[in-house]
Amino acid sequence: MGSEADHYPRKQFFHNNNLYFMLKMLFLLIFTNLVSIFIFSSLPFSLSSSNTPHTHLFLHQETISHLLQELNSTKSKLFDSYSLIADLHHKINSTNFLVRDLVIEITRERKPSLPVDEETNVFGIPPPTASLSDELKLAILPHKLPLGYSPRMASDEIYPPVGAACLRFQKELAQYMTYDIGGECPMDDVFAQKLLLKGCEPLPRRRCHPKSPIGYVEPTPFPDSLWATPPDTSIIWDTYTCKSYQCLIDRKNFPGTVDCKDCFDLQGREKRRWLYDRGLDYGLDQVLQTKPAGSIRIGLDIGGGSGTFAARMRERNITIITSSMNLDGPFNSFIASRGLIPIHVSISQRLPFFENTLDIVHSMHILSNWIPDAMLEFALYDIYRVLRPGGLFWLDHFFCQGSQLNQTYAPMFDRIGFTKLRWNVGKKVDRGVDKNEWYLSALLEKPMT
Repeated sequence: MGSEADHYPRKQFFHNNNLYFMLKMLFLLIFTNLVSIFIFSSLPFSLSSSNTPHTHLFLHQETISHLLQELNSTKSKLFDSYSLIADLHHKINSTNFLVRDLVIEITRERKPSLPVDEETNVFGIPPPTASLSDELKLAILPHKLPLGYSPRMASDEIYPPVGAACLRFQKELAQYMTYDIGGECPMDDVFAQKLLLKGCEPLPRRRCHPKSPIGYVEPTPFPDSLWATPPDTSIIWDTYTCKSYQCLIDRKNFPGTVDCKDCFDLQGREKRRWLYDRGLDYGLDQVLQTKPAGSIRIGLDIGGGSGTFAARMRERNITIITSSMNLDGPFNSFIASRGLIPIHVSISQRLPFFENTLDIVHSMHILSNWIPDAMLEFALYDIYRVLRPGGLFWLDHFFCQGSQLNQTYAPMFDRIGFTKLRWNVGKKVDRGVDKNEWYLSALLEKPMT
């Protein structure tokens, strides 16, 4: 610690500094006031011949008022600009959200096989993401399979045929159309049938010759052909698992699930079909007796397997065309060998008949709950279309879940407008009595008016 004398110079220093600071502040105050007086007391420019103090004051007040007006106007315009910018920003955000949603929707619905402009040209209408009517969407867009992915179709969707739908599958279409003109066609029956099931129906024509069987012989004469197994040399076996008709007959004795597992055995269960009338099983003669004798002459069997329904009707002088797919078996060739008429079309194709022409349409098993509801309703309306007034629709063993029967399918048949002549429901027990699966057999009539 030091004495008071030691601190004296420091105190003197601070005293001098404070005095200097106070003089400096006083000088700044006086200078500022003088400048203010000079600004507010001088004329900027003489706007008139008058130089009196009152005129100076009036001009200064007018100038200040004008500046304040300009300032207020600028503030107002600036505020309006801020409001416009905020509004534009809001609209830009809304547009961004809309564009984002559209991009997501387009990504979900568009197929990657075609650019937008090409897909538009396929149907002559905007792409599926455009604003289409609900009925048009149901008619041309794919439907999800209710039971999920199907390995036979290699898809979880089914496509309604619309002619140019082949162009959805340009890679596969290019493969199908690759061959030597005038030469032998590729052995691609399975591949071609998958294209059919995807909606590429009918397939394009090709300028090539299908492979012919070696050792082909004339078919069995009619009427023996109706119940005769054709020779193995009547077809090409390359695309099928079985390589003989005996193999197809015997496969009913082996485990595994295949379509129409025992329908190539013409001396087995096929020989007894539609001969007896009991419950869900309707007899042919009993069905025909519902109409005047001879009035049932022509008809169609949808998904007719090996053609036994058509054979039974042929025995009664009734001509039935059978639609069938070759699902690991030569169904169409087998039907033809029996002296019957096959057509190779899928369930989704519009029936190739004019309206009000057929006396009867029959379907066993193929029309069932594996078909999407909207597509099934289109098919039923198409059956109604081709039947003549008073024609019969024989729905044979339609299967579904118990909850679907009254909630979905019974109302659907009522909407279409058939008259019920017979209606029988029974539980489907082949997969176990504990499952809620049911069969429906019905004989329906198209009204006369």
